[in-house]
Amino acid sequence: METRGITSNDPDIKQMMAGSTLRKVKSHSWKKHRHFRLLEDGLTIWYKSRWAGRGHSTFSVSDLETVRDGHQSELLLSLSEEFPSDQCFTLVFHGRRGTLDLVADTPEEAKCWVDGLRKLIHKSQTMDCKEHWFTKADKNKDGQMTFKEAKTLLKMMNVEMNEENALHLFTMADKLNSGVLDREQFVHFYKLLTQRDEVWKVFQDFSADGERLLVDELENFLQIEQGEREGRAQELIELYEPSEAARQQMCMSLEGFQLYLCSPHGSIFNPDHEQLHQDMKLPLSHYFISSSHNTYLTGDQLRGQSSTEAYIQALKRGCRCVELDCWDGPDGEPIVYHGHTLTSKILFRDVISTLKEYAFKTSVFPVILSLENHCGLEQQTVMAQHLKKILGEILQTSLINGQVPEQLPSPQDLRGKMLLKGKKLGGLEQRSDETITDEVSDDEDGEMERESKSKSKLSRELSDLVLYCKSVPFHGFEPARASGKCYEMSSFSESKVKKLTKDGKGSEMVQYNVKQLTRVYPSGMRTDSSNYNPQEMWANGCQLVALNFQTAGLEMDLNDGLFRQNGGCGFVLKPEFMRKTDSEFSPERPESRPGYRPLRLSIQVLSGQQFPKVNQKEGSIVDPLVRVELYGVPKDQSRDETSYINNNGFNPAWNETLNFVVHVPDLALVRFVVEDYDKASRNDFIGQFTLPFTSLQPGYRHVHLLSKDGTPIPHASVFVNVSISELT
Repeated sequence: METRGITSNDPDIKQMMAGSTLRKVKSHSWKKHRHFRLLEDGLTIWYKSRWAGRGHSTFSVSDLETVRDGHQSELLLSLSEEFPSDQCFTLVFHGRRGTLDLVADTPEEAKCWVDGLRKLIHKSQTMDCKEHWFTKADKNKDGQMTFKEAKTLLKMMNVEMNEENALHLFTMADKLNSGVLDREQFVHFYKLLTQRDEVWKVFQDFSADGERLLVDELENFLQIEQGEREGRAQELIELYEPSEAARQQMCMSLEGFQLYLCSPHGSIFNPDHEQLHQDMKLPLSHYFISSSHNTYLTGDQLRGQSSTEAYIQALKRGCRCVELDCWDGPDGEPIVYHGHTLTSKILFRDVISTLKEYAFKTSVFPVILSLENHCGLEQQTVMAQHLKKILGEILQTSLINGQVPEQLPSPQDLRGKMLLKGKKLGGLEQRSDETITDEVSDDEDGEMERESKSKSKLSRELSDLVLYCKSVPFHGFEPARASGKCYEMSSFSESKVKKLTKDGKGSEMVQYNVKQLTRVYPSGMRTDSSNYNPQEMWANGCQLVALNFQTAGLEMDLNDGLFRQNGGCGFVLKPEFMRKTDSEFSPERPESRPGYRPLRLSIQVLSGQQFPKVNQKEGSIVDPLVRVELYGVPKDQSRDETSYINNNGFNPAWNETLNFVVHVPDLALVRFVVEDYDKASRNDFIGQFTLPFTSLQPGYRHVHLLSKDGTPIPHASVFVNVSISELT
């Protein structure tokens, strides 16, 4: 086995291929030995019980995101007295798949697996598609591919091709007539297989000799078709042209042109928006903020597991507002769980420790801890002590410049800080020596409606930690306009927002959200942890639109799509017309947007590339179709789709155009969905990609598909031609 510089002679890989007996740990009582080994392809981990007969399981190295060594999971940490840190490690998978905790017999064996897996993960991330397919197809690992292996490969690649055509391509690549292909010949076979006629036609349109694009010809293409600024051609030739001779002559070959189109510069998503590019010095209320509901849950609302890992996963997705439901626990220690249900419980202090470690790995901007406090006075004080001791200076406990604000501080002001959202005794204006009642209303937000609305006691120590996010009951837009403070915020159920904004009253909610923060959460009826459409809430200016991050689907695709921009930092600046106190904008009346000019969006769906199989039955090939969905204000909710292509998931071609009218581009999201058509039942999901309309790049672009969990599907894309124009 050889995988880009890692060979079976590497001592770690050698040990992994020989195999090890590791202890798989699932709970305090479930700790069982399993035999693990790396298969000869260098891509697959195989494991089985020593007593399970023929039964075994596998996973791909490419499924792994990272390997944590030591006690870096809550389960292994809780077993630290039983298992030494240097024998423990945790496998973290992409997406929402649970982690795998393992314990080796010796520190040396643990280090071998940790180091070996890290090398393999790095190599799998840098392996190109040709090497990936050769490695999968070379079943007997002799470094050669027979025609039989090539036919099997075509099925794996979702290609329906008759044997005559397949043999023709194989023979063209087999220059030595040996009946097998070595790695170099396979590269030629792969290029023959992946020739892109639609790309070649575009290339021909701008190339005078049909062989290459001179720098001025490429410049013409970039300006006429791609809407690029002047002077990009030379830069792109240097980046993507593989031929040194062509680079010296400052021209681009067809291969270089295809590499450019498949690159981030050729992506439908503007690569400039992958960086922080928005003004971060405006008040917090001027941003949409990525927010999670019941963050601690990994499953449903009634029986799901509570886990600190759920906080890690949410923060990795860019979440900037997490929720903690706090209750009195045993031994004087507050716990976090979904009260009055069978969900499991975790310690408040463990959650805070996890937040401290992971809060700023993805984004430097502030994290809001949304506290739903059900604890008595004694354990509230314990919570305050944990917050101060564990977080230290990370917790914002004093007013910036010592001034009571007229408007909220900015994300820039609060870089690297955590804010506590919760009930507070009095306001920021009161002096610390003033006498204030220690009772507050339980009805500070709708999530408490299921409980009594009597007064409850609030710990002064906990109250003092709440600064810019004081939870208050909502008494109406007029009282808020008259006397609402910028640091006061209310929470609303999804249905309450809909009720407040119906009959054209959305403009009042938009105005309210200019100065104050609003948090929206799912209906209590969503016990399955399903989500509501966040777009309706963003369109009304609501900043903290809390979703169940553990639940994949359309709603989380929209959330990921909105927060994909601005470097994925979890903060997205609202459109200017939603940041003015005199705004009259209402989502029901798009013409109320200043400078209202609808746009026409035209998307020509040209082709698809290397869609994954969704049905693993022998010989099954997908019948793909592409649907484009538009989400935004009510007038911008629309969708259209192509026809389906029979038996071709490798390189289907459509050449169909889908047209849309976009009334409020600043609030619109575009979602591309690829499905496997099934006339007898519901279509199977293949992949999707969602992005803000304002991040669309015009021209010939690739849409790089994501799985249901939001992780990239290697090499899978849709090739489109995007045109945006004013509606006449």
